[in-house]
Amino acid sequence: MALRLLRGKDGRLTAYAPVAGGVARWTEERPGGPRWTGPRLIKVPGLTALTVTQGADGYVHLVGLRHRQGGADGPDVDVVHATQFQTGRPLTAWHSLGTPHPKDRRKAQRTGAPAAAVDSSGAVHVFVRNAGRGVSARRQDAKGKWGGWTDLKGADVLDGLSATATAEGRVELLAPADSGALRWHQPEPGAAYERADDIPAAPEAGSASGLATGRDTVTHYWRDAEGRGVLAWRPGADEAAPLGGETGAGPVAALRTTVDGHDCTVLAHRDAKSGRLAVAAHLTENEAAGVWWTPSGEPGTGRPALALDGRGLVLLAALADDGALLAARQKTDEPGLALRAWGRVGD
Repeated sequence: MALRLLRGKDGRLTAYAPVAGGVARWTEERPGGPRWTGPRLIKVPGLTALTVTQGADGYVHLVGLRHRQGGADGPDVDVVHATQFQTGRPLTAWHSLGTPHPKDRRKAQRTGAPAAAVDSSGAVHVFVRNAGRGVSARRQDAKGKWGGWTDLKGADVLDGLSATATAEGRVELLAPADSGALRWHQPEPGAAYERADDIPAAPEAGSASGLATGRDTVTHYWRDAEGRGVLAWRPGADEAAPLGGETGAGPVAALRTTVDGHDCTVLAHRDAKSGRLAVAAHLTENEAAGVWWTPSGEPGTGRPALALDGRGLVLLAALADDGALLAARQKTDEPGLALRAWGRVGD
């Protein structure tokens, strides 16, 4: 479960991290920092997985998997959703979305961690691996009413679904599987999901992420299970592009921004051997030009998150091994993607 970093309509950043007993939240006091409030614990007993996503309206949606004490045949499991409408404000009550298996507790217990994205209408789309190792989805309509669970089929799906919305508002899903990377997409905003061509690949479980790199294009990232490092792929490519980062762990954080006047993609990941973070930037959708990773921070940091702050500067954040929030902000007095020294939020 990774840290997430999102910017509200007022320009302030908020960091969200799953912790024992719920979700920890840190909030910038003003756009661009440097002071933050938090961590504030949002209590969600039994939370075992969390994803956080945001729509164009700035609303933040938290979707989790909850395990509560059940009977002799194991815990009660359900997917839960809450919304934060304004930066720093309380969330709505948590609403249960159930699971794809409402009448079978044992099957419900095999529900995977959720992935979520928000379409152009502001509706939330939630995806899970179901008990049959296919994919099931549930989504809102334009008025915010939730429909039922839909079986999207698929087979041998692994942990770590990745849902991403394009700038046009279409939702795409990538599901790592034993047989490759499975894909579903909306042909247009609001449409039903369609199965797209699978990607011949060997994605590592829990490693997929996505980024809108064009007006209607998503670039998908994952870590290769056979040791080829981080790979990038988008529709139209014959094969995935290698990006290095061979010893990393978990999904790669990705951000699109302007660096020295160029449209660039910034990447960050955790090196599995050193425990340090590594950062890279390249021209957007031009991975062939080369990607070079630069170590950053001290050993012992968790998986990273990236966002642009209220001044348009890159902020790289991660959790320390004691649960503290660490952050490094882009320098304003140097060209390129130079970052300031890491600091503990609140110190």
